[in-house]
Amino acid sequence: MARAMFEYTKTVLHKVSFDVHLFCKEVEKAMQRLLPYEIEELRIFILALIRQNPDLQQSLIYLKS
Repeated sequence: MARAMFEYTKTVLHKVSFDVHLFCKEVEKAMQRLLPYEIEELRIFILALIRQNPDLQQSLIYLKS
C-alpha cells in the first residue's frame, strides 16, 4: 500500500507542477504520508521536475524538515 501512495504522490505532483502554490501544498502533504526512504526518492523526483520548471525550487524547503 505504501508504494502505491508514493506512485500516487508522484502523479499528483506531476499534474500540479504548473502551479507553485499547489505543488508546495502537495509536497507538504507527501512529507506526512511517505516513509523516510520514499522521501529520499521523492527528493530525486522533485529535483528532476525543478530542472524542467525552476519556479518549483521553493518546494525544497519542505523536503528539508
